[in-house]
Amino acid sequence: MFKAIACTWILLIIGDFLSTFCYHVPEHVFGILHLRTHHSYKKSFRHYAILTFNSQVLLDGILGALPYLLVAAVLWSFSPIGVVCGLLFGQFHVWWRHTTTLGWQTPKLVEILCRILFITTPERHWEHHQKTNQGYGDIFTFFEQPAKGWLRLLRLLRLRFSHSLVSQ
Repeated sequence: MFKAIACTWILLIIGDFLSTFCYHVPEHVFGILHLRTHHSYKKSFRHYAILTFNSQVLLDGILGALPYLLVAAVLWSFSPIGVVCGLLFGQFHVWWRHTTTLGWQTPKLVEILCRILFITTPERHWEHHQKTNQGYGDIFTFFEQPAKGWLRLLRLLRLRFSHSLVSQ
């Protein structure tokens, strides 16, 4: 039982770290796929995740989930039950964190528990949709500050790279 619980947490933490720092933040700086399919002012979650079968939306979801799947493959021999639980919790959290546009409000007791466990609530994730410089870390809030630093660094690199191309 301990192995399954440990594996679940390891999968979620490392998967969220890799997804945040290797896909989500870089996509906000260098890409357009994530911004167009997930942060467009024209899209609500209902349109984004339920009513559309747009290949770009599916690709964005797959790319965001890929780090979790890679970690799951590594952890499978450690605890298949933990891997399955981690992937199920991760998918549940994707759905749950997008429920604010459907009128969901997190109950106070759940909000307190999430704050203790550093878990992103739908309300906190909605802040990221409104202000894309905030609320990084899909599942865990403790990735927000390091992700903001990573975002600033990548923006500086993009600026420096674009200046060096122009001057050549």
